[in-house]
Amino acid sequence: MTSKQRSYLIHLASDLDSILQIGKASLTPEVTAAVEEALEARELVKLNLLKNCLEDIREVAATLAERTHSQVVQVIGRRIVLYRESKTKKKIQLP
Repeated sequence: MTSKQRSYLIHLASDLDSILQIGKASLTPEVTAAVEEALEARELVKLNLLKNCLEDIREVAATLAERTHSQVVQVIGRRIVLYRESKTKKKIQLP
């Protein structure tokens, strides 16, 4: 992903609300499956890591991206933005 594409996705993600929250249990198979479904439906998702999750946010983002075959667009504060092109319907046209 180029820096121009990443910048474009960050701009799009700024208007999004977090759709999932990762808590104390961290990355369970259920959370991974929910992120997988959200990426297929939306292509760009924003997640929130709660304060009771003791793991490092960058580590969680990298692990989640690896498990869902997506790319980490941004990690800022306790929020993670992931992108993966949908297999069935393309909603976002990257520059």
